[in-house]
Amino acid sequence: QVQLVESGGGLAQAGGSLRLSCAASGDTICISAMGWYRRAPGKERELVAAITKSGTYYVDSVKGRFTISRDNAKNTAYLQMNNLKPKDTALYYCNADCLREATTYYYWGQGTQVNVSS
Repeated sequence: QVQLVESGGGLAQAGGSLRLSCAASGDTICISAMGWYRRAPGKERELVAAITKSGTYYVDSVKGRFTISRDNAKNTAYLQMNNLKPKDTALYYCNADCLREATTYYYWGQGTQVNVSS
């Protein structure tokens, strides 16, 4: 089992910054990738950014503004969000992919709310 706890959400003004953190605990050695998803009101959940041993991925709408990183020693992933826009308002979820014996298990945090005012 892997437990994920997000923090760092809150209210920001357009153009401002926030940094989200996702602390993993439990069977963290199995984690092959971590990512951040978000669900905005009335919209489907979307993958915002992900990080693996091979590299990173960003959805087009956040490229150049958001940066995902991971501190393996602390078992923590981060999402640095700069130049925030009102359209970034959403509930942000941390995700971890855990590979055990050729099967991938998916774990989720409880979510942290980000509100961006214009």
